[in-house]
Amino acid sequence: MFHWFTYGLTTLRNKALVAFLAVATPAWAETTHLLALGDSLTQGYGLIEQEGFVPQLRVWLAERGHDVRVVNAGVSGDTTAGGLARVEWSLSPEIQGMIVALGGNDLLRGIAPEAVRANVEGILRAAAAQEVEVLLIGMQAPGNYGPDYKAEFDAIFPELAEAYGALYLDSFFAGLRAEGDSPGDLSAVMQPDGIHPNGEGVRRIVAVIGPRVEDLLARINR
Repeated sequence: MFHWFTYGLTTLRNKALVAFLAVATPAWAETTHLLALGDSLTQGYGLIEQEGFVPQLRVWLAERGHDVRVVNAGVSGDTTAGGLARVEWSLSPEIQGMIVALGGNDLLRGIAPEAVRANVEGILRAAAAQEVEVLLIGMQAPGNYGPDYKAEFDAIFPELAEAYGALYLDSFFAGLRAEGDSPGDLSAVMQPDGIHPNGEGVRRIVAVIGPRVEDLLARINR
């Protein structure tokens, strides 16, 4: 009789503990699924896998207690048109948030700003249709395209971020500027091509983009 009574108390305590944990465990303890839509900067061009942007971002988030899966949807050479062409099937049902970092290859090809704007807007519309929160990372045109082109291109990302309620960061390379380096000093954080960051450069980039991704997670889990 004693053993059955003890067993009964233990069972009740275990059930109570399970019920408590079910109530006490916050929703954000579940894995959050993000998509990183971009070009070679997102893909990790020229780097061993663990030095790339997405793997370093995963580690940065995990070290801060976030349970996040980040899908690497970076394609080297991709333009905003390429991103638009694949965004719908890239946004699989479990994806809750998206980081968009495109535009560099559009600049290299001199694509008209109005075309870039239409592509980025299409990406944001696709995200909105699936109720996916977005962090949009901007891009600035060099001066050699002329002041009109630069002004029109530079306005695309902040204006669309505001129009669609997306989070915004002005540049993928913001972390390199944050270190206070002049353009001539960037060889220490760039690959020999002068376009893609090395592992240390990516670490600096993630240190600035990471907090904005935390803002994205907060939106998703609110």
